[in-house]
Amino acid sequence: MTSPRFIDRLKTGLWDENPGLVQLLGLCPVLAVTSTFVNGLGLGIATIAVLVASNGLVSATRRWILTEIRIPIYVLIIASLVTCIELVFKAWFPYLDRSLGIFIPLIVTNCAIVARAEVFASRNTVGASLADGFVMGLGFALLLMAIGGFRELLGQGSLFAGMDMLIGGEPIRGLVLLDGGWLLAILPPGAFFSLALAIAAKNVIDRRQREKLKNAMLGQARRARK
Repeated sequence: MTSPRFIDRLKTGLWDENPGLVQLLGLCPVLAVTSTFVNGLGLGIATIAVLVASNGLVSATRRWILTEIRIPIYVLIIASLVTCIELVFKAWFPYLDRSLGIFIPLIVTNCAIVARAEVFASRNTVGASLADGFVMGLGFALLLMAIGGFRELLGQGSLFAGMDMLIGGEPIRGLVLLDGGWLLAILPPGAFFSLALAIAAKNVIDRRQREKLKNAMLGQARRARK
C-alpha cells in the first residue's frame, strides 16, 4: 500500500517543485530535444535513471564525503552514471542515441541532478533519496514528454512518431491527428513558447486553487462566528 508520505513526495516532484516547471533547472534539454514525444521520453528515462542512482549513491556515501570536496564528488558520481547510460543507449537504442545527440552526455551538467544530491540526498536516508530521485526525475520526464508531444502535434500533425527508436521494429509513423503542421512549433522558438504556456497554465491552476482554499477558509470563519 502506498504511504501518504510517498504520495506527498510524488505531488511535490510532479507539481509543487517540478525541476523544469517550477525550479526552472535543466532547461537546455527541455528546450533543445523536445521536438518530438519520443525524444522527450528517451531523455526523460535517462534522467530518471541518473537521478535515482546518483541520489542513492550520494546518500549511501555521504558520511565519508568531505564537505570541502562534496560538489566535485557529486559531479564525478553523476558523470560515471551518465557514461553508463550513454553506453546503454548506444548499444540498445542507437537511433534514439543519434537523435538525442550530445544531450545524453550533457545530463552531467543538469543542475537539477546536482541540486537534488546537495539539497536532499546528502541529508537523508538511501530509501528516501531513491524515492526523491524517482519523483523528481518523473516530474522532469513528464514535462519533457508533454512539451515534446505538444510540439510534435502542432509541428508535424502526428503523435508518437518514431517510437521504433525506443521499442524497435518497423518504422512507426505514429498517430496522424492533423493534416500538416505549424513549422514554428518544432523550431527553437516553439520550445520557448511551449514552456511558457506550460508555466502559465500551472500558475493559473495554482492561483485558482489558492483562491478556492481562501474562500473555503473564509466560509468556515463566517460559520464559526454565527
